[in-house]
Amino acid sequence: MIPATLIPLPTDAEIARRVSRIELPWNRHGIDPYGIDQRELARLYTLLSFFYHRYFDVKVYGSNHVPARGRAMLVGNHSGGWALDAIMIIASAFFSLDPPRLAQGMAEKFIQRMPFLAWFTSRIGQLTGLPEHAVRLLQDDRLLMVFPEGARGTAKLYRERDSLVGFGTGFVRLALQTRTPIVPVAFVGGGEAIPTVTNLYRVGRLFGVPYIPVTPWGAAIPLPVTLQILYGAPIVLEGNASDTDDVIARHVERIKGRIAALIRQGRALRDGKLRETELDLT
Repeated sequence: MIPATLIPLPTDAEIARRVSRIELPWNRHGIDPYGIDQRELARLYTLLSFFYHRYFDVKVYGSNHVPARGRAMLVGNHSGGWALDAIMIIASAFFSLDPPRLAQGMAEKFIQRMPFLAWFTSRIGQLTGLPEHAVRLLQDDRLLMVFPEGARGTAKLYRERDSLVGFGTGFVRLALQTRTPIVPVAFVGGGEAIPTVTNLYRVGRLFGVPYIPVTPWGAAIPLPVTLQILYGAPIVLEGNASDTDDVIARHVERIKGRIAALIRQGRALRDGKLRETELDLT
């Protein structure tokens, strides 16, 4: 296997060509109906390329489970002190899929209070986390990225890095309402990249964010560790969005259990207890 440091990174021109292959209804200016801008995407992916291919050397398994076209929800765990997982999944959908896809997430509302960040996230397809936005994206056959643990997930400490905290239920009702397949996703290694020892909630509120993660060296600057993304086979739920809370909760537990199983396999790979050929991503 060729070391990641010896594999040439895509050129700016190659990334621009790949952006143009994302199957969205671009106008002649390279902008889609949501205001997503091909030029801003190219800048984003050029930046992410170094971190995805070199700094972290991301390993992706089961990318064939992500539909090449049409609506789908990538439902995964949070891992690490901030949304490193979302950023690497966005990179994975671009660099690992053919044709490339834009994974769109529901950005935390506090981001919209930050002028430049609010502008940039909208230009790269990351919208405010409102239910109506999610419904519209799926009705338009987009690839939606969902983290049901919410901010509680990114707030996990190092000792909790491979655990799952409580899932919200809204994503299940959304999948049933829009008849969208769910692709379970495990992100493994975020806890090693950003080993959070404590979170400063009061200080975070002063800056308009939920909390500020603290690592052994202070700032939550990630370490260059190998990260893993494992995509499981799509799950199509039976039922209706108006089903009782008990029925919805059973669906949630099913998805949560599948993500937990993928996390265990990713951890076993990292610990040398499982070979890639032994992975069960079905």
